[in-house]
Amino acid sequence: MAAAPAAAGGLMQLQPPLCVSPRASASCAPSIWGALPQLRRRRALARAASSVAAGEAEAYTEPELVLLEALLGIQGRGRAVAPRQLQEVESAVQALETQGGIPDPTSSSLIEGSWRLIFTTRPGTASPIQEVYLRTDDPRVVNVVKFSESVGDLKVEAEATIKDGKRILFRFDRAAFAFKFLPFKVPYPVPFRLLGDEANGWLDTTYLSHTGNIRISRGNKGTTFVLQKSADPRQILLSAISARTGVEEVINDFISSQNGTKADLSILVGEWQLLWCSQTEGESWSSVASAGLKDFQIIREDGKLKNSASPFPGLTLNATGNICKNGSGNTFTMSMKEGAVKVGGLQFPLDAQGEFVMEILYIDNKIRISRINQHMLVHLRIANTT
Repeated sequence: MAAAPAAAGGLMQLQPPLCVSPRASASCAPSIWGALPQLRRRRALARAASSVAAGEAEAYTEPELVLLEALLGIQGRGRAVAPRQLQEVESAVQALETQGGIPDPTSSSLIEGSWRLIFTTRPGTASPIQEVYLRTDDPRVVNVVKFSESVGDLKVEAEATIKDGKRILFRFDRAAFAFKFLPFKVPYPVPFRLLGDEANGWLDTTYLSHTGNIRISRGNKGTTFVLQKSADPRQILLSAISARTGVEEVINDFISSQNGTKADLSILVGEWQLLWCSQTEGESWSSVASAGLKDFQIIREDGKLKNSASPFPGLTLNATGNICKNGSGNTFTMSMKEGAVKVGGLQFPLDAQGEFVMEILYIDNKIRISRINQHMLVHLRIANTT
């Protein structure tokens, strides 16, 4: 009996490489960027962001893009979110609700269709996809939980009634599993009529974009939902990384869909978290730390570089050095000078010397895709540094 509200009552959850040398031939002189103000770096970030936003300019307003940027890197539709990220999302949501979107959204045809949940304040109680059909003889809200392409899905349907310009009343009345390996649907085991008021609810649409691509809703249980009709390619990439399936294929498709990348040292400045690396098997921990194939990386305006990896709790491997650009292309030389192993309050030297060539395949103010030797890496910018 308790499973039904979790599946239904939550109401939604809408989800050729360049070969580079393993060692650089050029040495790194101190970067001139260390002497320039932050303005240039901000301009570089703005240019990178505009390369993403250019294709979305007609689809999203600036406040909507702020929300989408805040949501990048949040895993599991809000299941793993840092307090700082949550504050950024809440601020962006409130800004859109205050600004207002389409008046009386339940009266607009833009509210109809299939919506994907990209964030919720109760990530464990909602369905990844929601379908809304109000202008039919049988108005309905349908929640869809997709297990996998090979398994199938669960559809939980509700009879819908428009109460006013913002609120939709619903009552769940049927659900069924559709397994790919069965020629028939399997009814949900608990009849909704036995759930009483638990099968009823309402949903307020507090923001609907003028293009119909973004929707913010609040439910009768106090849950906030952010839904999107057409997914940001970066969200598709991060979803693939989270699922650990088909990542390289998604990365290649993503890179080929972009208009090209121009990178200089200023846009690399910041603190980065490694989200995915194509392979690290057979690498020693010293080489992993030296090349930055795990965990965190900090790049400063003066060209200073620090890689940190924590293979076990209480154990940290650090490698420091310099980074500089090679000519006019998108390759950079990382010259690692020294390393250290920290265990509790103790520190020991680590042989982390080496030079590596990093090719930037894509970068904006949030995401960085690069190649170091045979490794392809995806980083998320978590902070700016100076």
